[in-house]
Amino acid sequence: MTHVDDHTGNTTGPFPDLLAPGIRLRPWDPRSEADVAAWLRGTTDPEFRRWNTPLRPVTDLDGARESLRAKALQAVEGTSASYCVTETDTGTPLGHIGVNAIDRDLRLARVGYWVLPEARGRRVATGALALAARWAFTDLGLHRLELGHALGHGASCRVAERCGFRYEGTLRGAMLEAGRKDAFRDVHLHARLATDPEPEL
Repeated sequence: MTHVDDHTGNTTGPFPDLLAPGIRLRPWDPRSEADVAAWLRGTTDPEFRRWNTPLRPVTDLDGARESLRAKALQAVEGTSASYCVTETDTGTPLGHIGVNAIDRDLRLARVGYWVLPEARGRRVATGALALAARWAFTDLGLHRLELGHALGHGASCRVAERCGFRYEGTLRGAMLEAGRKDAFRDVHLHARLATDPEPEL
């Protein structure tokens, strides 16, 4: 079902826009040249590539557009909600947050995020994760959200902890090494339950 924003009347896709002070989460639009360009910049950024190894790396605008089309299809299917994190006032893209691998039976999903270089150091990921988690627990009715990051990624670890995602252990060899398909690295697993207290940000 297509969602219509109650405040603006804008059609935003299967999932609603989400608002918090200073930021707005809206679905990525594969028809938008600006969104495609932002997605390409984010997923080809050296810092992103250092900590993430996509199974299908994005290398050009066509690949970025196809990647966003796949995200839009997952949204229609209800298996993933991919949000562009934007400034509330200007609409400028700041990064991405996804509520992925949504399992309605187990009421479980996995979250992931990245921030564009010029927006780092402003707690963009913290605000986006807190907002997305609140929505997932209330509107989606999920019970557990998991968050994994490569061992050594201190910035992501701090975001997780600030947003109430407790460290639950280290998953051995659970993620590909940066830029490789033949070697693995360990992952820190964090998680938050709907019954956990709301963090004070």
